[in-house]
Amino acid sequence: MTSTLSVGARYDHTALPHIVRSGIALGLLQSALVALFGLLQVRLDGLLELVICGPILLVGIGLTIALPGRWTRARTIEGIAGAAGIGFAAAITFLVVDVVLFQPLGLYTNRWLEIGGWANWWYHPVWWMVGTYLTLMGAWVQANQTNKTGQPSQATLVLGSFVLALLLLGIAILIGFPGARWGLGGFAVANLPALALLAIITGLGARRR
Repeated sequence: MTSTLSVGARYDHTALPHIVRSGIALGLLQSALVALFGLLQVRLDGLLELVICGPILLVGIGLTIALPGRWTRARTIEGIAGAAGIGFAAAITFLVVDVVLFQPLGLYTNRWLEIGGWANWWYHPVWWMVGTYLTLMGAWVQANQTNKTGQPSQATLVLGSFVLALLLLGIAILIGFPGARWGLGGFAVANLPALALLAIITGLGARRR
């Protein structure tokens, strides 16, 4: 009983006020990065777009997969679910910022509108689903790390996800997977299966709690 209480005090911080505050903080960080990306991308193309906008994308993905699990100190399903809750709260925060600021100011170009059939709202459900998935899987990996070594490594999580994403994207291009090509979009999408694969890899040999 003492051990259980100790673990509960040190890990899986999922009190609702903490989840909401963390979600708002993450949502504002994401909004700032989206604004910077949107302002720069419209003025760039080709290699220059890759060099300048690429780091913004990397930071955005890295923060999204690493921070929620760190903030909840995920070790069990409780902390993992709490991290997903942070991702959901962040998506709601972004929606508010987008509706109040980004869309009235005309941040997005036709490249965004054409993808959604000239609708301004297509990306909100996608953002909610992807944002929640990334935070959940990132916390899952950190929980596996904690159960293996007693301490998560956000650097290993982020770098591992990026390396696997590049590997999976390369394989997809090699086998002719529809729509797969080198670029920021391809890399961003490849992080989705990369995180799932990383969760499986880090879960091997991890103690179940």
